[in-house]
Amino acid sequence: MDFGLSKALNILNDKLQGWLESLTAMLPNFAVAVIVMVTFILAAKGVRAVASKLFKRFYDKPAIRNLFTTIVYIAVLGIGLMVALNVLHLKQTVSSLLAGAGIIGLALGFAFQDISANFISGVLIAIRKPIEVGDIIKIQDYMGTVDEINLRVTVLKTFQGLHVIIPNKEVFQNPLTNYTKTNERRIDLECGVSYGDDLEKAKDVALKAVEELPYLMEGKDVKLFYTSFGDSSINYVLQFWIKYPDQPGFLEARSEAIMAVKKAYDENNITIPFPIRTLDFGIKGGEALSDMKVQMSSKNGQKKQTQSA
Repeated sequence: MDFGLSKALNILNDKLQGWLESLTAMLPNFAVAVIVMVTFILAAKGVRAVASKLFKRFYDKPAIRNLFTTIVYIAVLGIGLMVALNVLHLKQTVSSLLAGAGIIGLALGFAFQDISANFISGVLIAIRKPIEVGDIIKIQDYMGTVDEINLRVTVLKTFQGLHVIIPNKEVFQNPLTNYTKTNERRIDLECGVSYGDDLEKAKDVALKAVEELPYLMEGKDVKLFYTSFGDSSINYVLQFWIKYPDQPGFLEARSEAIMAVKKAYDENNITIPFPIRTLDFGIKGGEALSDMKVQMSSKNGQKKQTQSA
């Protein structure tokens, strides 16, 4: 019994001595690893400060700057950690950490793919800047002013006063119309004149009426094109360009043009016809209502025919 206990104590003593020798041998490497980590921590802070000033020149959004500076900071710390582990001769640990990080990243990517897509789209929108706060845009069935852009969603304020929250993935992947980028917009005003009016006169009157409006852009001609023979009118489209500061300005310019054309046509006895329908009451056609005989039944069941007045 004493022999077994003594043998166990000897084995334990040998193990402790081996660990102590290994620790003593690793002390210089451990000290170097600590120095490396402290150096990289200080370097990461300095790089983050420099990156913050650099990104501030290109991106005016604090969220984007913070994101990029944080990525740079973590990258520098990660490099320092790998160097420190290599100093401690723990290369397998480095490989295991990288493999584990990859598996965790893949799992998180599948679990939060919608959130990741919105986040990445938000970063791309901030970099490429297809839209900015204050722009008038139309995406899918929504049109309004961009009220806010963050890393996950874009907030749109419609002209009816509603706030619409649109995921950045939808903004980035779907067709988008930005009316503010060009600062100009063409109005296509469709109208028509009767078949009895002089088309040249109707055209000249409409062009002169619109050319007197204050909304027109300089250097852009007002144009009128006849497009088709309608049921009760000869149709045309009237095109003119305006500066586009906002949607109410567009609606006001179109409204003023409609009123100007209508007033000019009234003053020149030009008719804007409305649809006309002819009702034919005959079985074979060609009979007027006044010529039709209306059949009526009396109380005793006898049928009487009367002539329509």
